Amino acid sequence: MIKSKRLSKIKNLNHGFFNSEGGISKSIYKSLNCGPGSKDKPSNVRKNLELVKKKIKNPARDIFLLNQIHSNKFVYIDEKYQFKSKPKVDAVITNQKNLPIAILTADCVPILICDHKKKIIAAIHAGWKGAYKGIVDRVIKFMIKKGSEPQNITAVMGPSISIYNYEVQNDFKNKFLKKDRRNKIFFRIKREKLYFDLTKYVKSILLKNKLKKIERIKIDTFDFRNKFFSARRALSLKHDDYGRNISIIMLN
Repeated sequence: MIKSKRLSKIKNLNHGFFNSEGGISKSIYKSLNCGPGSKDKPSNVRKNLELVKKKIKNPARDIFLLNQIHSNKFVYIDEKYQFKSKPKVDAVITNQKNLPIAILTADCVPILICDHKKKIIAAIHAGWKGAYKGIVDRVIKFMIKKGSEPQNITAVMGPSISIYNYEVQNDFKNKFLKKDRRNKIFFRIKREKLYFDLTKYVKSILLKNKLKKIERIKIDTFDFRNKFFSARRALSLKHDDYGRNISIIMLN
């Protein structure tokens, strides 16, 4: 489990960015696969999630997971929220204590957020589609609507794929340039191949929302030495599926 230096300083807050180590899954899911959407045995995933919960705080409620769809949609959980099926969204915000909220990634940027004054937390799944569609903007703006002030919000970008391993095509770049010509700064050509800096792009969105307390954990999920699940690495190895890393945060 990797901890954020900034979030670790906030009282009554638990969090963690987990890699693939410490679970019970086998084969390509070895070993802490937390993705119910994977082809792993559901019983293994459930046991892995219990292991994560114990690392965060034993008396906590079940981990609140999402049905992530690469959108700009989010859900807000307050005392009135009715727990039914997993919502089809890509971020969760809450002011409830002892409720661990989490998102799953396998190269995308996980973002854990806390407003230490208003006692509101959020977890965002920021792949290129969600970031492009405005998921990060919408979460920050909602928190501000709820009374948060940018200077009180801490945002931590967890391990994700680096620019060195995120190869894209020209139509991908053109999509971003069509939206804003200034987006060209997030692309680089190396050995006649085009690469995209997803983490830099996401950080630019946080900065545009006037956040000052931003931390980026510089670990590349694609690099097998870091022991994170990676969708792109799995594809390059011709695996038919991949495990999911979990990033989790909870007020207590």
